Order: sequence, then structure tokens, then C-alpha cells
Amino acid sequence: MSQYRNISPQEIAAVEALGTSAESWSDVMVCDDFVPTQLVQSRLEGAIWIDSGARIVRSTVRNYRIGAGSLIEGVTALECRQESSFGNGVEVATINENGGRSVRICDTLTAQVAYLQALYGHRPEAVAAIKRMVGEEAAKRNDTIGTIGTDVRITGARLIREVRIGDRVTIDGASLLENGTICAGAHIGCDVQAHDFIVAEDAHIDGGALLERCFVGECCHIGKHFSAVDSLFFANCHCENGEAVSIFAGPYTVSHHKASLLIAGMFSFFNAGSAANQSNHLFKSGPVHQAIHLRGCKFGSGTYIMAPAAEGAFTLVLGRHSKHHDTTMFPYSYLVEQEGRSALMPGANLISYGTVRDIEKWPARDRRTIKRDRINFEEENPYLTGAMIDAVNTLNELAEANPQADSYVHNQAVIKAVQMRRGLKLYNKAIVASLGAMLARTDQGTAEGRGRWSDLAGQYAPRSIVRKILDGVESGAIDSLEAIDREFTCVAEQYDRYARGWAEALLAELLGHTPSPEEIAEAIAAGERTRAELRKSAEDDKTRDFSEQMSIGYGIEADTPEERQKDYHIVRGIQ
Repeated sequence: MSQYRNISPQEIAAVEALGTSAESWSDVMVCDDFVPTQLVQSRLEGAIWIDSGARIVRSTVRNYRIGAGSLIEGVTALECRQESSFGNGVEVATINENGGRSVRICDTLTAQVAYLQALYGHRPEAVAAIKRMVGEEAAKRNDTIGTIGTDVRITGARLIREVRIGDRVTIDGASLLENGTICAGAHIGCDVQAHDFIVAEDAHIDGGALLERCFVGECCHIGKHFSAVDSLFFANCHCENGEAVSIFAGPYTVSHHKASLLIAGMFSFFNAGSAANQSNHLFKSGPVHQAIHLRGCKFGSGTYIMAPAAEGAFTLVLGRHSKHHDTTMFPYSYLVEQEGRSALMPGANLISYGTVRDIEKWPARDRRTIKRDRINFEEENPYLTGAMIDAVNTLNELAEANPQADSYVHNQAVIKAVQMRRGLKLYNKAIVASLGAMLARTDQGTAEGRGRWSDLAGQYAPRSIVRKILDGVESGAIDSLEAIDREFTCVAEQYDRYARGWAEALLAELLGHTPSPEEIAEAIAAGERTRAELRKSAEDDKTRDFSEQMSIGYGIEADTPEERQKDYHIVRGIQ
């Protein structure tokens, strides 16, 4: 820790000659190796600490500690005017705009802890305890003096008030930052305005983005005039141009288009097409409704959803949907508008190359170093496999109730009989493939993995384990955010064993007895064969996207079909 001293009379004279003044030089503390050229044409007010090599140039600073090697240049006001927890403890009205699912944020918040706060309203004692823990963390940050870390660069900014800034942060041209924390390695760019916020490590916010009561997670990118209010963005989200209000954006939530609005919903591994829109206000009770879009959902251009509504994991949504559908038990589906109704094609996304591409690209694009949010990228897992089993059971029940029907209606979604039969075949194949893959991950399963699973904003976990964690929170046995995080770290470390245990239980149920090693080996082999079949179908889908039929619009300056084909192949990168 640096040793500080009062600035000497000789240094004061030299600094004043360089155009710097102070409200009270007795409140200015400097490092032992201080040199007057560290302060140029600036105004110092209140208590100031200046570490080794830190420079303040043409700026006004009030009540701040400036870390070693940092530069404050051309800043209208960097000030801590009052005691602050620097954005820690702020309540964010996520998912439900009226605040019924509010999350308290702090600079160590994880997607999993936020999920527990937002989605476990049926465990109010646990939620209240977690919020108290966040409040305790916020209280630890309370200070009347702001902090700038080491090797920070703040240039050309206007007003920075009650903002705690970590090491290696760059702030270039921000307009107004107030009551927040910016963690190590983050970048805040030109014209950004943010109030009551936390920006996690290595996040990038620029291009006039507007944030109010927001948490921006590790390696997120927000820019190009994107505006967000009461929203949480976790690891690797990328949002530009559009708008977000009261959303829980789990990892890899993406929105790139100016006309896109994400409102009052939960998203993760999500992509919003241009002009994607939702409504949470039916002009009756106010903006009280919400929508749940499970992992991997995509909205096509112009998609509209009227909340309340919910879609299963990896659902592609096209068109307008206002009948309040619930397709959560049908993962890997298409939900399209047909004749004003929501038509479901169950399982259709299982053999889409787009799904394969998404699942493969997410881990490849993970640039995080801290990895505070726990993310499972496994394609075959108990959560999705369990959902597919539920889908098969539901489809069979519908068919048995009316075997001759041409179509069925389930939770406001129309399912044609032909699509039902196709979906059953695809789901059954995917279940076999997933079962084999989970059995193959390890040879040591555990019974704790049995039962229903949850997707906790990126982390798969047995629901029984989550309940135990919440029981510990309620009893006081788990009494800090750090302790909760340790529990979820253990879940991540035991994932393979939990998944194997779940798969063993499923295989035993299918066989009617405890499977032998030979039967387990056969299930693994069958899974590999079936997975190869599904992957071949996806590759065939990819081939169609590279077919000559897709060459329309290429070679407009070509004189022969061969030249047109050559232009198409070169531009698309087709070998």
C-alpha cells in the first residue's frame, strides 16, 4: 500500500505555477515520489489522494483517491459529493416492470444469484435473505471518498459523480456517470450516460448508450445509442441501437437493430431480429405482464409477442403472437404466425444448422477471464432432455385423445397432426442421443442428479440441489453471497456426475430395471449413432443454404452461368 504525505509548501508553489489550485492544500495527500508536473491546470476540492505517477490535467476533482499511473485529463467534474455505495444495493425492476421481481445488484453479482432473486418469488424468505446479503455487500462499499484504480485513463469526460472505478478502466468522452461502479478493464466511451449502475469486468459501453438502474456483466458490449432501464445483462451480451426495459438478459443475449424493443422478459442465448417487439401492457392493469423466452430463442424480423407468453428453449419465433401462448414444454421448435394464430412445429429446430452453429459458436466466443457467471454449454443435458420427454408425453396425450384430428391446440398454440408426428420422431431421436452423451461423460454418477433440472440463467442444476441451497439461505447456514457462489461452484464441478446420475435413472426407467454395464455401453453406442444421424440432417440443412438456388442476386455483371456461379462461390466462400 502506498505511503502518503501532505504536499509540501515548495510543491504547492510549483503546482500553483502550473495553474492548479486547491480548496485546501492540507486535504491533499501525495505519494512520496510526487512531482509537481502531476498536477496541471486543475482544481482540487475536498480530500484528495494522489498515488505514484497519477496525473490530473485540466480537470476538477473532489473527494477522490487517484491510483498509481492513472490519468485524469479534460474532465469537467470528477466528484464524490456525498456518502455512496457506488451503485451497489440499487434495486432493478427486472422482468416485471412494476418491481415484483426486483433484483438488488452489487459488483460481485452473478447470473445465478440474480436468477434466485428474480424467479423464486415462491420462496420469499430466501429472496429477502439474499437481498439482505447484497445490502451487506453494498454497506461494505459505503464511503465519502471515491476511488480510481491503477492505470486508469479518464479523458474528455463531463460529469462523473459517485463512481468507483477499478484498475485499467478507460473512460473516453462520457457525458454523465452517476452512482455506479466500473470494474477492472471496462471501457466507457463517447457520450455514454449512466445512472445507478454496475459495469462488470472487461465490459464495453460506448456510442451514446443510455443506462438507468442497470447491471452490465463481464465482457458485455452495449453501444450505438442503445438505451436500457431496469435491466440486467450478464456475460457476453451484445446490444446495440435498440431499447430494453425491465429485462433479465442472461448470457449471450443479442440485439443489434434500431427498431427492436426487449421489454419485461427473461432472455438468454437469445437473438432479436430487426423490429422485434413485445407488449407488457394490455391497457387494463398497467405494465404488469411478463414473458419468458428460454435459452436459445430467436425472434425473426418483425416478430411481435403480447405478454404474458412463454417459449421453450431454442424456439425460433416468426410473426405476430397475441394469444398468450405457453410452449415451454416444446424445446427446439418453430413458432410461426398462420392465419392469425400461433402455429407450433415441435422439434423442428433440432435439425436446423442454425441451432448447431449457435451451440458451437457460444463457447468459442467466450472471452471472459474471471467467469463469475457459471455457464453450461453442453448440448446434451438433463434440463433439455427432460423437456423433450415432457414434449413427447404431451404430444402422445393429445394424439390419444383425438387420433383422427388434423390439428390440435395446446396452450394457445396450434399443432398440425403431420407436424406432431414429425416432432415425435425428432424428439425421440434427440432423447436417445442425449442419453448416450450424458452416460459417456463420466463413469461415476450420483443419485443427487435425479429429478427435474433448472437452467439458472446459463447454469444447469438439479432442482433438488437448488432447493437445498435455498433451504440453507433461509436457515442461515448459507449467510453470504460468497457462500452461495461456493455452492454453485460445487454444482458446476459436479455437473458430469449429476448428469450421469440423471441419465442412469432415465435408462433404468426405460428398461424397467437397473441397467447393466453392457446395457449402458449399448445406450452410449446408440446415442452416438443417433447423434450422427441428427448432425447429418443439420449438415444437409446447411448444404441447402449453400445450394445454387441461393445464388439469386449474385453475378449481376456476369455474362455466363459459369461466371455467375464463380461470383457466388467466391463471395460465399464455397469450396
